[in-house]
Amino acid sequence: MRSMTGYGRANLETNNRSYSIEMKSVNHKYSDITIKLPKTLTYLEEKIKKQIGASISRGKIDVFVNFENHSAEGKDIVINHEIVKKYMDAFYTLAGENQLALSIPVTEIIKLPEVLSIQTLEEKEDIIEKELLQCLKEAIQNFLRMREIEGNKIKEDLLQRVEQVEEEILKFSVYSAGLVEEYVVKLRQRVKDILQLNEIEETRIAQEAVIFADRTSIEEEITRLKSHVMQMKNLLEEEKPVGKKMDFLIQETNREVNTIGSKSTSLAITHLVIELKTMIEDIREQVQNIE
Repeated sequence: MRSMTGYGRANLETNNRSYSIEMKSVNHKYSDITIKLPKTLTYLEEKIKKQIGASISRGKIDVFVNFENHSAEGKDIVINHEIVKKYMDAFYTLAGENQLALSIPVTEIIKLPEVLSIQTLEEKEDIIEKELLQCLKEAIQNFLRMREIEGNKIKEDLLQRVEQVEEEILKFSVYSAGLVEEYVVKLRQRVKDILQLNEIEETRIAQEAVIFADRTSIEEEITRLKSHVMQMKNLLEEEKPVGKKMDFLIQETNREVNTIGSKSTSLAITHLVIELKTMIEDIREQVQNIE
């Protein structure tokens, strides 16, 4: 199990080139990856995002990439001849219109914007890509390691909470036992008090008892609650992301508890429903932290 919060970093220095990658994440319903790259590496953004996405399914992840290239290998100085020509045409026009002598050293021309540019040869771009992705792989490993450490702590906490819920669910059966019999006794006494009769039509009492039992029965809800708890315990042992499934099961568990509360005619069951809803909400908040 992995937490959705994490941090990882990696550095690589090779061939006078240095790479630094930093990753951090917070909770998010889906996967949201934001990458900040130097301008010279923007062509690698999709590959970086793809490599991260292959290892991470949920979380808002911010990635910061720093790159310094002090190597002359694979670099080329490119002269923009078209820009130079336009500059010279403008200079000649300006000199002719104002009867000025024109004498411009080449060292001044190369200082003009966009006259010279440094380009990385394509074959060296492949080397840079390989080095960067190597550094990224290490950053992802460090990032996942931290997520797993936190995830294991959350798993222990969740397992303990789910087992507590399981224990509380068993109390429903205890509290619901004898409710129908108690209802029949109260109903018989109430009819006697109202109608002032010593003998009561037992058939009618039996019919009312059946209706009451059907209306207040929570056996189906208890069975489904036990099933949900068992599924949650199984999910906690899986090695793949289970956050969304756990969240769904928590919603279903809460729905069953609400149904029991609406059927309840017992103060003990009502109190248990309130206690369980509090426990389920605590689990739901914790589930929001897992991938």
